[in-house]
Amino acid sequence: MVAISFLFLVCFFSFHLHAVAQPRNSTIRLGSSLTPTTTGKSAWLSPSGLYGFGFYPQGNGYGVGVFLAGVPQRTVVWTANRDAPPVPRTASLVLTTDGRLILQSPPRRDVYIVTDASQKIAAASMLDTGNFVVFNSDEDIIWQSFQYPTTSILQGQHPSAGMELFSSVSETDQSTGIFRLKMQHDGNLVQYPVDTPDTAPYSYWSSITDGKGDNVSLNLDNDGHLYMLNSTGFNIKDLNTGGYDDTNRTIYLMKIDSDGIFRLYSYRLDRNGNRSVIWSSTSDKCAPKGLCGLNGYCVDVDREANCICLPGFAPVIEGNFTAGCERNFSSDSCKSDDGTIQYTIQAAESTVWEDNGYSEVTSTTREECDTACYEDCNCEAAMFNDGKCTKQRLPLRYGRRDLSNSNIALIKSCFQIQKVFYRQQHKIVRDRCSYFV
Repeated sequence: MVAISFLFLVCFFSFHLHAVAQPRNSTIRLGSSLTPTTTGKSAWLSPSGLYGFGFYPQGNGYGVGVFLAGVPQRTVVWTANRDAPPVPRTASLVLTTDGRLILQSPPRRDVYIVTDASQKIAAASMLDTGNFVVFNSDEDIIWQSFQYPTTSILQGQHPSAGMELFSSVSETDQSTGIFRLKMQHDGNLVQYPVDTPDTAPYSYWSSITDGKGDNVSLNLDNDGHLYMLNSTGFNIKDLNTGGYDDTNRTIYLMKIDSDGIFRLYSYRLDRNGNRSVIWSSTSDKCAPKGLCGLNGYCVDVDREANCICLPGFAPVIEGNFTAGCERNFSSDSCKSDDGTIQYTIQAAESTVWEDNGYSEVTSTTREECDTACYEDCNCEAAMFNDGKCTKQRLPLRYGRRDLSNSNIALIKSCFQIQKVFYRQQHKIVRDRCSYFV
């Protein structure tokens, strides 16, 4: 009797362990749905449970996308309709019986998650690669998230010529940020600010592979090897040589972060998802152009980026340095007793900016450059460097402090804001542009 009971227990536990070890069925059938609430199912998981497709918290509501679900630090790797406003807890994600994947959030119109599938959807699946795919009735993949990267590249994903990644606003806001990474048709992988031409003056990092092949792709292997291949499969550049743990205990993820730096991360699944940076495009956090917004410049403080407004300017949004800076005075506040406007010049030394000058003055001294800007009603700032004076209009952008550079940004500011300071250190100059009032 004891032997029979023991055999029964062995069989029971063997069956139980086998059932636990079985991968879940990741096929998402027509009619399936998700809701962001804890009482309902909020994500469709991959067979191992590592990745999920569904709702994640964003702002005062939820977004929809692919995220690392198998680690405590939930990391979003792909976002659907990323610039749409967050949806409320009453929203639902539905794979309809007529083959549409839509987000329902009354009273808004239904939003399509998959907009360009070549055929009607018959089923979908969240794969263990992090790729969310949809199938037709013949079980052929007709759409996949890997073809439309947002911020990240996963193992086995191969962005080819013309593809771009865009940073997010922040770690908690997946809306489109202010930096982009482009795999160019000339074979070069380049980082730029958003809304700029694909030209060298706007680049702040490059793989320096232009002209080394056509239809170049970016590749990430299971051992952390990050590299670029041309159309013949020839390796034209190793960004990171890899050679790390290539077992299922570690996964690798490449991302353009909200601060504009392109990083390669490792996640140790056997250490509670511990995340490490194993490569980055730069260690200089002031390198990304535009990090401090308009009329602000970046200063490296203990290897961290710190944004400072130009003299006479204040942050547009306190605590959000990418929003830039605006003048903290008006023409009215600069009036003297007789109604004319009084300005002076303040300097931001050893700073570099985008060159957007409208007039170059032959000048030998900084004082002469000051005077040239004083006497020009259109001049709001000037750049003085090695005897060269260039008049500028506002806003100034892409500013950063560079102690090895002798450039001085000369900013026309309201005299009355700092009258005590100016009486001590500057002569009073009465601006003749009183018609601005």
